[in-house]
Amino acid sequence: MRRNVSWVFGACLLLGAVVPAAAQLGTKNGEWPSYSGDLTGARYSPLDKINASNFYKLQVAWRFKTDNLGPTPEGNLEGTPLMVKGVLYATGGTRRTVIALDPATGELLWKHSENEGARGAAAPRQLSGRGLAYWSDGTEERIVYVTPGYRMLALNAKTGLPVPGFGKNGVVDLKEDDDQPIDPLSPDIGLHSAPIIANNVVLIGAAHKPGGVPLSKTNVKGYIRAFDVRTGRRLWIFHTIPRYGEVGFDSWLQDSWSYTGNTGSWGQMSADVDLNMVYVGIESPTGDYYGGHRPGNNLFGESIVALDLRTGQRKWHYQYVHHPIWDMDNPCAPILADITLNGRTVKVVAQPTKQAFLYVLNRETGEPIWPIVEKPVEKGNVPNEWYSPTQPFPTKPPAYSRQGTSIEELIDFTPELRAEAVKLVSRFKIGPMFTPPVVSTPGGPLATLTMATAGGGSNWPGGAYDPETHIVYVASQSIVTPLGLTPPGSRSDMNFIAGRAADPDAPVGMTVRDLPLNRPPYGTMSAIDLDKGEILWQVPHGETPDNVRNHEALKGMVIPRTGRPGPVGTLVTKTLVISGEKGVATQPDGRRGALLRAYDKATGKDAGAVYMSTQQSGGPMTYLHNGKQYIVVAISGPGYSGEYVAYKLPD
Repeated sequence: MRRNVSWVFGACLLLGAVVPAAAQLGTKNGEWPSYSGDLTGARYSPLDKINASNFYKLQVAWRFKTDNLGPTPEGNLEGTPLMVKGVLYATGGTRRTVIALDPATGELLWKHSENEGARGAAAPRQLSGRGLAYWSDGTEERIVYVTPGYRMLALNAKTGLPVPGFGKNGVVDLKEDDDQPIDPLSPDIGLHSAPIIANNVVLIGAAHKPGGVPLSKTNVKGYIRAFDVRTGRRLWIFHTIPRYGEVGFDSWLQDSWSYTGNTGSWGQMSADVDLNMVYVGIESPTGDYYGGHRPGNNLFGESIVALDLRTGQRKWHYQYVHHPIWDMDNPCAPILADITLNGRTVKVVAQPTKQAFLYVLNRETGEPIWPIVEKPVEKGNVPNEWYSPTQPFPTKPPAYSRQGTSIEELIDFTPELRAEAVKLVSRFKIGPMFTPPVVSTPGGPLATLTMATAGGGSNWPGGAYDPETHIVYVASQSIVTPLGLTPPGSRSDMNFIAGRAADPDAPVGMTVRDLPLNRPPYGTMSAIDLDKGEILWQVPHGETPDNVRNHEALKGMVIPRTGRPGPVGTLVTKTLVISGEKGVATQPDGRRGALLRAYDKATGKDAGAVYMSTQQSGGPMTYLHNGKQYIVVAISGPGYSGEYVAYKLPD
């Protein structure tokens, strides 16, 4: 068994100089005008006043608590602020209030809040969401965002007042003009991601309730729509479940296209304004783990789709998972990159996934940059389920987190803990990625144990990209998720829903003596060279949790940093990769909290850390104001309500 192990994977290679592509230089003028910094999903800023020599000196410049931006405090603040023309914009609070702040002091300049009553209370995606969009034509400035009740508002960026000429008094009801009837009080559709605005077009997706236990096989469909940024008029709609005569219609057998719902785009989109294309990640159809009511490959479920910004016409698509039944949703912004292959520049889109595969495709044609091979996968035995005989496997880059489950992946700090883990998993089905869910039975199997599915790999924060070195940086997590199915009883008209059979002797959670069932690392940060399709370095991200570090069974053992699980966003600057920890731990000075960490971009070595009162819950961003660089991050968690914290160097 391993006891003194360095969990650093891949080679820490020196990065050769690469000529940057002229159109891919990240944010400009020290601003952060879009959720991902720019429309390419890069989360990159060329600022370097904060660097490895001084990161540890960072001090809190200001804090903004969101407690009073709604009737109750919020415990899950996931927003990334924007900073444009000397004003910081963000969402916060349980009503998803829009706020404008002074970027030097955090002083509130204005706020706008909507009380949506029963409509807001019924929303499937509540709280403050993940952000908003900014637009200007050089004279007028607007903020566009989507409320919990699925209404799109345009606000005057200087005053916070609704723009009268946009929609009806500044509001577009997104439950209307959607090519399907939607009850205004429907709890089945909303959005928590930020809109993006490209070439004067506002792009809007859809999010739904978590899909493990759908109320019905029939649900609202998550179509993609585009609106005119000046008027709010709908420009086009893309049917993520194709209608008769549309591409992909034949992948829905037995008329299942007509009643199946979901397939929304709940993550961030990206856009190439030069190509006039928007890149959209699509989630699973109804439901997440049982697809017997929707036989066929089910386009465009769990796909990336490239659409014409002007018309909504499908330019190309690529489906990552045929007939989705693992909740391997497409969760985050596709990264648009201009890379160098065989001495020539190639426009690509790189998509991080829950599978921990980074799919790299030509963003003009959708063709894989490196071969993606269809391989046979196991066929399950769930009654009336439909199974795809093959699934796609990228040949490059390699997976950046663990996939599937096996005995070798179980906890191995001591032989005794490994033996207990082996006994626990004997009640379950284990296997490689794409091992199908099972019907849960008291005698076993209770469920299929998976990694890199619902809670693995990368999630909604996505990755970041350095356009000068052509390297993607992405955080990921390795946790074991059980996928079991049970008859629904009166809870749904589905044949099966997610659940576990009643068994008094079944393990309560995926732990061994309150330790994670799988071996470390539990969370990692990876650097992936897009020119070569190789992992350059990989390090555990996050300090060892207290329950591991102080566990009675591990006394006297040297436990290297394990990393911590949980979805975290990244920020890339001229010299650093920056990301905060999930969860809290006891610090050397006795305080409980988390760290905002910096890594050297070339090697992955620690480049400094500063204290946060609790875990990072939103993606970090950076800006320059009055000659000073700031880093702002949203923090929140159990027992600590939402707060934006700004850091800067001492004066």
